[in-house]
Amino acid sequence: MTTYNFPPTSRYYGLPLATWTPPGGEPIVYLSRRFVPGSDRFATIGWHVVAEGERMDIVAGRTLGDAEAFWRLCDANDAMRPDDLTVEVGRRIRLTLPEGVPGPAAAD
Repeated sequence: MTTYNFPPTSRYYGLPLATWTPPGGEPIVYLSRRFVPGSDRFATIGWHVVAEGERMDIVAGRTLGDAEAFWRLCDANDAMRPDDLTVEVGRRIRLTLPEGVPGPAAAD
């Protein structure tokens, strides 16, 4: 399996490359499909309330320390489009750990 060298912070990190050869044509290399994980795969660590005029890259920069990580907020909130999360002022956006990272254990 061949992969493209996306950085570990990319939503495409670790996805394999695939090749399709059309009849009589040259092979075409493409990135395999990324399946968006269900929001239940993320541990909640807080919430952000959307303010007037906010953009998801700004929210990600402030809350996650990386403006390019807006896609993590989309995944954790079941949003396909980043703008869907900021269209409603006052909406609560779930802040989570990266997929697969367990949250703190609940106190008994």
